[in-house]
Amino acid sequence: MNEFSSKLLESAVNQLSRLPGIGKKTALRLALHIIREDEDFANGLGTSLMKMKEEIVFCDKCHNISDAALCEICSNPKRDENTLCVVEDVRDVMAIENTAQFNGLYHVLGGIINPIEGIGPNDLFIRELVERINREEIREIILALPATVEGDTTNFYIYKLVQHFEIKMTTIARGVAIGDELEYTDEITLGRSILNRTPFEQIMKR
Repeated sequence: MNEFSSKLLESAVNQLSRLPGIGKKTALRLALHIIREDEDFANGLGTSLMKMKEEIVFCDKCHNISDAALCEICSNPKRDENTLCVVEDVRDVMAIENTAQFNGLYHVLGGIINPIEGIGPNDLFIRELVERINREEIREIILALPATVEGDTTNFYIYKLVQHFEIKMTTIARGVAIGDELEYTDEITLGRSILNRTPFEQIMKR
């Protein structure tokens, strides 16, 4: 016997449960909450999701999510254009911005090198990073990738590509356990790690 008394409810639960971290029980709770809300809420939720899917773009410059060709960070004249923070994905941009300790620009790689999962340098925005260094007056690159084997491999690959440029390369000073990701690090710890960043050459000598 089907556990759902409504095919419409079952369909909604099945769709919601496809979201990461959302199991069938949580999906059911969300669906029942939507049913209890007024029609304006459901319409607003549906409209917001459709507009996000159809209209959101990636910044032409840094590959962060954006509503326009250039994101609000890249188009802000008050940002330090000489400092570039390299991160894995857009969640890391959000985490660092929440610290209010960084005023430079970002470059989102869209992932990290992971041969096991079939992700190589050509699958990431690494070539675009080198092009930015050639084109823009970048004086420092901050490597803010995960403290994992894959993150370290990506750091080293980028370092080898850009070491001939007259540019300072640093990495954030991690006060978190190996393998922890930026989005799960508390804002105070992450903020301090950005302020107390370490020259990448020192990391290479360890």
